[in-house]
Amino acid sequence: MKLATWNVNSLTARMPRVLGWIDEHQPDVMCLQETKQAEAAFPTAEFADLGYESAHHGDGRWNGVALLSRVGLEDPARGFATAEEEYGCRIVAGTCGGVRVHSVYVPNGRTIDHEQYGFKLVWLAKLASLLGDTCDPGADVAVCGDFNIAPDDRDVWDPAAFVDATHVSGPERQALQVLLDWGLEDVYRRHHADGGVFSWWDYRAGDFHQGRGMRIDLVLVTRSLAERSTSVVIDRNARKGQKPSDHAPVVVEFSAST
Repeated sequence: MKLATWNVNSLTARMPRVLGWIDEHQPDVMCLQETKQAEAAFPTAEFADLGYESAHHGDGRWNGVALLSRVGLEDPARGFATAEEEYGCRIVAGTCGGVRVHSVYVPNGRTIDHEQYGFKLVWLAKLASLLGDTCDPGADVAVCGDFNIAPDDRDVWDPAAFVDATHVSGPERQALQVLLDWGLEDVYRRHHADGGVFSWWDYRAGDFHQGRGMRIDLVLVTRSLAERSTSVVIDRNARKGQKPSDHAPVVVEFSAST
């Protein structure tokens, strides 16, 4: 199975790029974040033409997440099954080829003294509760998307530039650790011990070309999947060209289960 995740920063603005990337790379399962589309506007037919079933959760303003699969999409679930005005359109899940896949867009947090920072920690706790209630760490489970957290200092271009900032704070990293302690693994790190490879770069000040980025787009998987992972790649080429997303796709390949 080839599994990919990509914060596309608006499907409306970047649909030709997304369709072209999917056609070139042929993922079996694709997680999208920041679709910024309402349910009625989501391009279900265009994805179906490429052979993908889809599930989308969006309100047409910000946020918005989607799951595409050409290996089946069973038992789709949108949100936390609670008041979405409280948690936003930030998670969609489905079973694809026997793997329970979640596409997530974790709140940004803005600054550590902003109310959105507290919301981010609450949202992450809600995600941990959802996994505990609906999934088995001994099964094939994947949680993929824009976590807005750099797991450790290897995942930012200069740790000194992020002192007292979101994305690297102790409480955020501890919230991520709770997910790992439940039974998930950052599969990128299994294959790449070194730092300096990023998945997001600010549009401003030429950050992409200057290498000033962060690795905040993660694929977290249970041990049964991690042990079958054969490669993990961050596709920097997708960040180049005209009107790119500020994120690059992350692609993981898994061998078949025995």
